[in-house]
Amino acid sequence: MRSTWMSQELLTTFEQEIDELSLRPSTGGIFEVHANNQLVWSRKEKGRFPEITELKQVVRDVIAPDKSLGHSDKKKV
Repeated sequence: MRSTWMSQELLTTFEQEIDELSLRPSTGGIFEVHANNQLVWSRKEKGRFPEITELKQVVRDVIAPDKSLGHSDKKKV
């Protein structure tokens, strides 16, 4: 359920930038997000799920670095 909600949030935020989004069911709590063939979030590596603002920021940094995310924006330095 969480991955479906997060995917909808990404599609809404990046409607002009995302051409394709896919969910792949798996087992064992795997949660990975790739943008432009780059791993931007791994639950295994981070030890947790991202907050939605974190996820939007890391995706934005790869696919649309100049895009503003409004009040929750923190660009990578």
